[in-house]
Amino acid sequence: MRTTLFVLLLLNAWYRAAAQAPTPLTARQDKVSLTFAVGPDGYPTYAVSYGPKPVINSSRLGLSFADGRGFDGPLVLVGSETKDVDETWQPVWGEVRNIRNHYQQLTVHLRQPAATGRKLDVVFRVFADGVGFRYEVPAQPGLAYFTVQDEQTEFNLPGNHKAFWIPGDYDSNEYAYTTSRVSEVNTAPIEAIQMKSAPNRVQTPLMLKSDDGLYVNIHEAALVNYPAMFLNVNVQTFSLTSQLVPDATGTGAKAYLQAPEHTPWRTIVVADNAPAVLASKLILNLNEPTKLTETSWITPQKFVGVWWEMHVNRASWNYADTSNLKLAGTNWARLKPNGHHGANTANVKRYIDFAAQHHIAGVLVEGWNVGWEDWANNWKEEVFDFVTPYPDYDVDELQRYAAAKGVKIIMHHETSSSVTNYERRQDAAYRFMKQHGYDAVKTGYVGRIIPRGEHHDGQWMVNHYAHTAQLTADSHIMVDMHEAVRPTGLHRTYPNWMANEAARGNEFNAWSSGNPPEHETILPFTRLMGGPMDYTPGIFQIQLESWNPARNKGRQVHTTLAKQLALYVTMYSPLQMAADLPEAYNKHLDAFQFIEDVPVDWDDTRILAAEPGDYLTTVRKAKGKDEWYLGSITDENPRQQPVKLDFLTPGQRYEAIIYADGKGANWQKNPMAYRISRQVVDSKSALTLQLAPGGGAAVSFKPVKK
Repeated sequence: MRTTLFVLLLLNAWYRAAAQAPTPLTARQDKVSLTFAVGPDGYPTYAVSYGPKPVINSSRLGLSFADGRGFDGPLVLVGSETKDVDETWQPVWGEVRNIRNHYQQLTVHLRQPAATGRKLDVVFRVFADGVGFRYEVPAQPGLAYFTVQDEQTEFNLPGNHKAFWIPGDYDSNEYAYTTSRVSEVNTAPIEAIQMKSAPNRVQTPLMLKSDDGLYVNIHEAALVNYPAMFLNVNVQTFSLTSQLVPDATGTGAKAYLQAPEHTPWRTIVVADNAPAVLASKLILNLNEPTKLTETSWITPQKFVGVWWEMHVNRASWNYADTSNLKLAGTNWARLKPNGHHGANTANVKRYIDFAAQHHIAGVLVEGWNVGWEDWANNWKEEVFDFVTPYPDYDVDELQRYAAAKGVKIIMHHETSSSVTNYERRQDAAYRFMKQHGYDAVKTGYVGRIIPRGEHHDGQWMVNHYAHTAQLTADSHIMVDMHEAVRPTGLHRTYPNWMANEAARGNEFNAWSSGNPPEHETILPFTRLMGGPMDYTPGIFQIQLESWNPARNKGRQVHTTLAKQLALYVTMYSPLQMAADLPEAYNKHLDAFQFIEDVPVDWDDTRILAAEPGDYLTTVRKAKGKDEWYLGSITDENPRQQPVKLDFLTPGQRYEAIIYADGKGANWQKNPMAYRISRQVVDSKSALTLQLAPGGGAAVSFKPVKK
């Protein structure tokens, strides 16, 4: 009886203390303000506003643990502190030379009375363009190892915003975007790629636009040792609740952690205009500085490669057509070649010659290594060894030939999602690369992950991607990951992690319903918020039947040729592929000149005009040069885009070379019509770009010698 009375008195004292919680805590930067409070019920909440407009209404915070004693119950605020940070740093490569990191930080210290005083910190950083926050579990007695079952993180929207979303598939980001009101989110009618999703679950980055003119982007930063965050949408209340990707045990466990530990940052970018969202460096600023002590070997570059010809059915990845490799034993020469293998020595030399002729640094070669016949989505553990070439691919001869031409070959490692097999073989694979002059690798994770049941976006795979970034860095290898989790700014920490796919890329135009013309106007506001994308632009042969009439009937890229040029500016990546075949480019070398000229590393970037789903005009200044490059794209609607040239150096005259949609151009009816014109301009000049339906324009500005 005395014990019961003591507990009641203790709880009564705690509730009195909670009811007398201090005035809500605030942090602010320019128009963005954050408010944190612990309510009378003991639950912590936060809210965000932009000037007088609410961005996120009061929303819950918390972590649930598998032992039932997580930080999802009543908590007590025991202290807080603030600090101001204003610094500038230089990325190894990127869209701008200098990045300002200016924020006010609020750290709140919480205690859990019901679990022997467990402690949790929540750290908020408030920038002029948004807010980042994360949970931090400090070292403490009685809490060493713990399993996160869920997060209680909410983003309660003040209205039924317009949303640009894809389904919350734990294993794929390769969907076309749906534009709808939050109340209309429903993934059920969408054809699944590898769907493991609830009907109202969406992926981040999630782009939103309010009726009162605010642009809001919700994502995360510095995803390390933790599963990716998805969002469950309440279509009645417009509330978004975090959903973490589960592991393979079937228990609902999400993350296995050891204190001290912290979650990734949850990010909210907000502005009253669309260009400001694209200009935000909030996500990059929330990542840790580079772990690499020496980075001179990291070289942003363009590349061509043996790739698109497989997608348009001109060649195959596999050397033979049989899958019965036991007949061949270890003697791959016993396999009967099919005559369609793309990665043969003579064909690769053809790409090397083209790259050398047009000052392209790299040549990607897919299908060079044995094992493609044995894959066929059989969920087999060991398919590739990453060091054994097919009989018709002469590694040593191609190394010599490429070096003589001043070109580097880019390695391809398709893991067939047998990730444990890849990890066993990575050291040998990277040694093989360095022995044969390869400085960059494109990895792939097509299919269901082995070990069975793990997800592409779960903690196990997130750790694999970071491990691969570190291993490649140790060998001075740059990496481009396909079918990986969408990026969260980790290219600041691992600048050799140059690009990801992690979205519906250009290749979908070759073998599916394709990407709608609005697709490339949405991706910068969604997928690219976290980092560069290997979108593989530069397709010139828009209508694909000419490559293989029987297998490509009716298929085409859903843009004009001029828009493909503009993508080199609007879709940022330090690794940019000129994805089409050399013979397609040789027919249009005047247009290819833009691809040859356009840089992949920049001193400055300006977003001149933008509206998600409609249009985008971006201009960038080349690294170390007084040259500017502009890309302008539109959706399915024709558009007239005025451009002031006040970004140019005052007093300097430039030759503007304008690559535009030609007369009658249309992505459906006349996609390959383009025209090239020249004029001399300066910072007081203006252009008016005529964009065809599904079209675009690309412009280079080079100084005129005085």
